Amino acid sequence: MAKKRRRLVLQRPDPDNPPALLSLGKPADVAEAMAPYNTAPDGGTKSLGTLILYGPGITVELPTSAPQVNQAMVTVVDEESAWPVLSRMCKANDWKMIDPDTGRSFG
Repeated sequence: MAKKRRRLVLQRPDPDNPPALLSLGKPADVAEAMAPYNTAPDGGTKSLGTLILYGPGITVELPTSAPQVNQAMVTVVDEESAWPVLSRMCKANDWKMIDPDTGRSFG
């Protein structure tokens, strides 16, 4: 049986209003913030409404249909490679990782 890939959501909670989310930025700005962590588009054909970034052990999907990104969907392909990258990326950008299956928050 194939191993289930873990899905995470990147968010930036509003410290003054915890249920609310702050914007992660424009899709291009979010992609630029991920670039130092070797996470970027692969240069292939773009998908309509979604910017897909590839990084060490992860795939990140950013919506491009809105001017601002409030959440990014992360698929963890290789946990050993992904966790150090995700941890540093979230700490540097004041983002949180949420496991939608359990509701746990990381970062």
